[in-house]
Amino acid sequence: MNKKYLIIGSGAIGTFYSSRLSMAGQHIISWSRNDRDFIANNGYKVKSFLGDYDFFPNQLIANPEDLTHEVDYVIVSTKALPSINIVSILKKVVSKNTAIIIIQNGIHIENEIAKHFPDNQIISAIAFIGVSRDQINVIRHQEYGKLIVGNYNNIDLNSINYFVESIKKTEIEVVKTENILMERWKKLVWNGAFNPLSVVLGKKTTRQILDNKLARKLAENIMQEIVMLAKNDNCELPENIIDVNITATEQMSPYKTSMLLDYEANRPMEIDAIIGNAIKFGQSKSISTPYLSTIYAILSNY
Repeated sequence: MNKKYLIIGSGAIGTFYSSRLSMAGQHIISWSRNDRDFIANNGYKVKSFLGDYDFFPNQLIANPEDLTHEVDYVIVSTKALPSINIVSILKKVVSKNTAIIIIQNGIHIENEIAKHFPDNQIISAIAFIGVSRDQINVIRHQEYGKLIVGNYNNIDLNSINYFVESIKKTEIEVVKTENILMERWKKLVWNGAFNPLSVVLGKKTTRQILDNKLARKLAENIMQEIVMLAKNDNCELPENIIDVNITATEQMSPYKTSMLLDYEANRPMEIDAIIGNAIKFGQSKSISTPYLSTIYAILSNY
């Protein structure tokens, strides 16, 4: 029996993963504030290295209030921005048995949702994917696609297993972890360095950052601060994690980070979820974060 999924955040990430769930026979309801009629008539064109296909959600709504029945899952895949009141939206669509899946960047991003929905299963997911929304209805999937998922509050273990098995049916790698907080800190080692530096250093790709000795050292220093914060959050990261991240980035094609793409498009950047929350955690533990704090102060004025 299929499940009903409501997608909050019909950008590249939300649309791509909901399209894969649709392949697995799931019932997809997309919240599309501005493009509902166009998508209803034309659907999405997914241009993927795994093979191109069309995707038509089973239902499109323009407002949360338009939801006419309970859903089994709500996927939150908006940008993690203070201006988006996710809790307020969720209160309109979450019922007693709804599981909430969070596919967003950042650290400690689940806390506020968990506080307001203590009886709902919360699944935290980290996406490793190269995907963009090139036009209103064109999703371009260039590389990867892996999801790391974990239970945030262990209320309903069946919900995460069903979600994982559904995604796996569609050629997407899914790894279930017992420590999603550890995995978020691991990803933040890269995100917390390269995302902000790509903007403050003057619209630089990852290759340009690493080719400059001073910029490279700055990236390493930021990573070291994040490793220290993780340790104080009971997440002892691998000793070689900085070297692994630097080497992997050297082997990548020159890459524009998501934060740089947002900056160039004059869109809000996820500086609070990626950097601000890490700094706040450091402050709660009386830990100084001079590199992160300096970068955050600069970005806050952009």
